[in-house]
Amino acid sequence: KEIIHDFSYTFKKGDRIGLAGKNGTGKSTFLNLITGEEKPDTGSIAVGETTVYGYYKQGGLEVNENDRVLDVVKNIADYIEMANGEVITASQLLTHFLFPPEKQFGFVNKLSGGEKKRLQLMRVLMKNPNFLILDEPSNDLDIDTLNVLEDFLDNYKGVLILVSHDRYLLDKLTDQLFIFEGKGIVQIYNGNYADFKLEQEEIQKLEKEKQKRISQEQVKPIVKEEKEKLSYKEQLEYNKLEEEIEKLETQVALKTEELNQVTDHLKLSSLAEEIQSIQKQIDDKSERWLYLADFM
Repeated sequence: KEIIHDFSYTFKKGDRIGLAGKNGTGKSTFLNLITGEEKPDTGSIAVGETTVYGYYKQGGLEVNENDRVLDVVKNIADYIEMANGEVITASQLLTHFLFPPEKQFGFVNKLSGGEKKRLQLMRVLMKNPNFLILDEPSNDLDIDTLNVLEDFLDNYKGVLILVSHDRYLLDKLTDQLFIFEGKGIVQIYNGNYADFKLEQEEIQKLEKEKQKRISQEQVKPIVKEEKEKLSYKEQLEYNKLEEEIEKLETQVALKTEELNQVTDHLKLSSLAEEIQSIQKQIDDKSERWLYLADFM
């Protein structure tokens, strides 16, 4: 089975890339190829001499359950230097990610499943990677941890690759997509997931309108005999629809811009529903407008 074919990309400092695509299209294999866990059948992957990978993946925490939480992180490093030059210790990083001192000096076997996944994330970040890969973090991490992670990554200067079915997390953390379409095809899209979905919906809408026009043209001679022009009332409706559609499209643009600024997950969900509702109104009004336009 061909996973990736004829794909080339040079990662640059500051890249924030989301991987999108159905399960089984090769996203995990792609990550394993990048990190060297798998080898390509053809082609090559050149890794920079100073590249430091940090790979948060799905799976269990591989540490001694009888170790203290703080020691598990300090085994990676005692401290790291942040992008702004600030130096923070392992304990400070743990505190920032919601591990209070009493938890830090407790044993790993006393942690909940969610806390162990958070500890796994701490070990990845403590490597101070300049190439960070997050594979489905929202599957394991709670909302509070995800919010802290978003804040932390605001100041991250390295390469970030994110795999997530959480479209809101993709929108907040990435500005470029690798779209795995299957059969080895990977499309590079400049923009976040919200931009991509709106563009796809617009393409589908235009295709639907095209098919409808073709269908209407096939029956137009019969229709025209019965109705050759609009009534005065329909003419007013036609003009009003144009204005209404334009206003609704402006609302979608504003809501989408707001969506890209919001950090709260509940607000993100609410805004996405509003955008879908407005888009439905646009589709309905556009359908009516197209019908009336046939008699202009």
